[in-house]
Amino acid sequence: MTADSKPDVSLAAVRERIARAAALAGRATAAVTLIAVSKTHPVEAIEPLLAAGQREFGENRVQEAQGKWPALRERFPDVRLHLVGQLQSNKAAEAVALFDAIHSVDRPSLVAALAAAMAKTGRSPDCFLQVNIGDEAQKGGCAVADLPALLTTAAEAGLAVAGLMAVPPAEVEPAPYFALLAKLARDHGLNGLSMGMSGDVETAVMCGATHVRVGSALFGARA
Repeated sequence: MTADSKPDVSLAAVRERIARAAALAGRATAAVTLIAVSKTHPVEAIEPLLAAGQREFGENRVQEAQGKWPALRERFPDVRLHLVGQLQSNKAAEAVALFDAIHSVDRPSLVAALAAAMAKTGRSPDCFLQVNIGDEAQKGGCAVADLPALLTTAAEAGLAVAGLMAVPPAEVEPAPYFALLAKLARDHGLNGLSMGMSGDVETAVMCGATHVRVGSALFGARA
């Protein structure tokens, strides 16, 4: 978001991009959830989007979210909060207490920690299993070959698996990676696809994304 732009204008523009891509794909716009990724941005930057009606937000870190969202949710209790960054197992209980969806479940030890936290709190956030779709050493996510076993582990632990999440390699055409994630979801009977960010929203929607994670197009570049 540039210095002279307005948050509601940016929000309208992103929603229009989603609607246009959905129409081209023969999908309903309502089938795509826009997650405004507010990581590193202060409450003052979030409030205009809340005022404009945005209710789905994403954060990367548990501690940062704890500092911003409890007070905001007192004013906007219908907000749904998504954890879109990597999660350490020792933060699982805090994540379960705060978030409505966790998009980065990628290993059996984290499944076990989340299951224990859910049993203790009675909360059951939606869980997306993250797949390292480009087989990149620096990224989180399970290997494609390990996905069936992770799905079995998650099911046995009682996690509410909503779908799959992935971040394709940077600076390459994302469509083949989105298509592969969509195929993996179909093969395993999953409907949710958390994929697509500011630069590739349209491609993700046309490949079947149900959740897109948009930060810079709404908030501007991170400091």
